Amino acid sequence: MKITDYKTFVVGTPPPHIGGRWWVFVKLVCDDGSHGWGEVYGAPFNPHLVAAMVGDVVERHAIGHRPFDIERLWRTVYSRGYTQTPDATLVAVLSGVEIACWDLIGKATGQPVHNLLGGKLRERLRTYTYIYPEPDDTGDVYAEPDLAAARAAEYVRRGFTAVKFDPVGPYTAYDPRQLSLEMLDHSEAFVRRLREAVGDQADLLFGTHGQMTPAGALRLAKRLEPYDPLWFEEPVPAERPAEMALVARGTSIPIATGERLATKYAFADVLHHQAAAILQPALGRVGGLLEAKKIAGMAEAHYVQMAPHMYCGPISGIADVQLSACTPNFLIQESILDWGGFHSEILVTPPRFEEGHIFPPETPGIGLELDETVLEANPFQGDGLHLEVSEVPL
Repeated sequence: MKITDYKTFVVGTPPPHIGGRWWVFVKLVCDDGSHGWGEVYGAPFNPHLVAAMVGDVVERHAIGHRPFDIERLWRTVYSRGYTQTPDATLVAVLSGVEIACWDLIGKATGQPVHNLLGGKLRERLRTYTYIYPEPDDTGDVYAEPDLAAARAAEYVRRGFTAVKFDPVGPYTAYDPRQLSLEMLDHSEAFVRRLREAVGDQADLLFGTHGQMTPAGALRLAKRLEPYDPLWFEEPVPAERPAEMALVARGTSIPIATGERLATKYAFADVLHHQAAAILQPALGRVGGLLEAKKIAGMAEAHYVQMAPHMYCGPISGIADVQLSACTPNFLIQESILDWGGFHSEILVTPPRFEEGHIFPPETPGIGLELDETVLEANPFQGDGLHLEVSEVPL
């Protein structure tokens, strides 16, 4: 059984582009006719260029090889061009190809991937969701505490036991910074209103994107502590774990990080500095399923928990679920609501989702099939990046 062909898809998401402006998928095909799906998450280039990078990696390192040879694939791609560093773009491309190989392996063996990575530990996985806008909103759910609190209460009624929100404001190319007193007041009011709305029925997950200096993050954390958030996410940029550790030592709120990190090496630094209590690898960026399993093992030895990141398409998302299902130190799985809308429209059969919990698929492979007709009917035609940061200092 050898990989003989591939195809890439660059898919545009409809407004408001929840999960990113575009998704890049790769389909690997073997000489027995079987196929496997992978997804590249968030590489910071035009997605058509990313698809070309996928093709180059597949042609050089996957065609003619067995999908079972994950370690060989990983080491040769990671080392190509004499890199051997946690390059977020190269590792994202590798992640998509690696996930597709696992899909092929599962189909060849007749097993869901979680059975091949240690076995399922939970019948269903607790999830959380960001607070998202609705078409009939008359205000901005990202900026108005009362509207966000009402939406959070609605999610709790739907079965979610945790909600995430990010009231700190835009992230810029000039971060980290000190927050203004106005923004500190706004953030405190936001978390206070949400706690009043959900009581003790749901955890509050305070999301940020590295906007603050350690000193600035500690000022905000002091205001948040009375409302007992489950975590304070990426309070400072992820590039310096030693600086994030200053925040971790200075607050009672658990620190979470990892969506922008690639490979076990970057996460080893986080663990070494005791910078976080919760790790959030994005499976389409971190290096794939086996790499994420290694990271989960390192975290387990440090009593650190796993909460895989999902702001992506459904293939990277279901890879998260496969990992979470077989991870002893699993805490919670990120979700985009209940995977409705476009996330489901591009799937042959959506995953089972009930009352804030997702059920790991039992079908062979990663558990989802993409509808190629829908993929081809929704090509990405712009030139924007997956996410954008402001180029204007605050």
